[in-house]
Amino acid sequence: MRGAGALIAWLALAVPVGAQAVQTLPYDALAPLLSGRADFDDLPALPEPGHNLDHGYATAGARLGERFAGQALRMAPGPENGLHDGVTGRPTAPLTLETGAPDAGLSVSFHRAFRSNAVYPLGPRRWPVPEGRGEGALAIWLARDACAVALRLHTEYVDALGRNADHVGDVTVTFYARDGRKLARLRHAPGGGITGYGYLRAGQTADIAGITVTNLDKGGIALDDIRFGCVPLTG
Repeated sequence: MRGAGALIAWLALAVPVGAQAVQTLPYDALAPLLSGRADFDDLPALPEPGHNLDHGYATAGARLGERFAGQALRMAPGPENGLHDGVTGRPTAPLTLETGAPDAGLSVSFHRAFRSNAVYPLGPRRWPVPEGRGEGALAIWLARDACAVALRLHTEYVDALGRNADHVGDVTVTFYARDGRKLARLRHAPGGGITGYGYLRAGQTADIAGITVTNLDKGGIALDDIRFGCVPLTG
C-alpha cells in the first residue's frame, strides 16, 4: 500500500500546468488508500424497493442527498425523454446539501451484483416505482476537503426479452469546491455491470468538498463502496 500511495502521489505532482484538474485512476489502486467510506451496510439488507431515504444518508465524514443549495433540478433530455434528473446552476457558498422532494431522493436496498447494499438516486418517477430507481441525481457532501474520491457503480439496461443491445452507459461526475466553484466535470460511458472509478485532484490539492453524479442510462445506476480523503504521502 505504501508503494501504491507513493506512485499515486507522484502521478498527481507530475501533472503539467493546464492539465486536467481531476485525474481518473483505477478504483482498485486508489480506494484502499482513502480512509473515508460510505457503503450502506449499516442499514438492514432489504430487497427492492428497499429503504426510502427522504432525508438523505449520513456516514462519518460525508452526507448524501440529491444536489446542492443553489442548484436546480430539471428533467434531463436523453434516451428516455426526460425521465432522468439533471442538475443545473452553481451551488451557493458554503456548499450545502439538499435532499430532494419526498419519494424522490435516495433509496438503499440489497444489490445482487454488488452482493451488498447499494444506493439508488431516485428519478422523476419516484419511489417505489422500479423505473424510478437509479434515474435520479446523487450529491455527496464531504465534511473535510478531500484530494480524492473513488466509487463503484452499476449500469445495465436489459429489455423485456433479456437483451442488452440497447444499453447506453452515460454517467457524469462533477466536482465542487467549498465555495461552490466547479473544479471539474468528467463524463463516462461504462459498459454493463460494475465499473469502478478513482478520482485524484491534480497536485493532490485538498479542495474537493462535494460531487454530483447524474446519468442517462436506460436502466439507471446504483452506487456502492464510495471512498474519499487524501492519499498518505509515504514512500
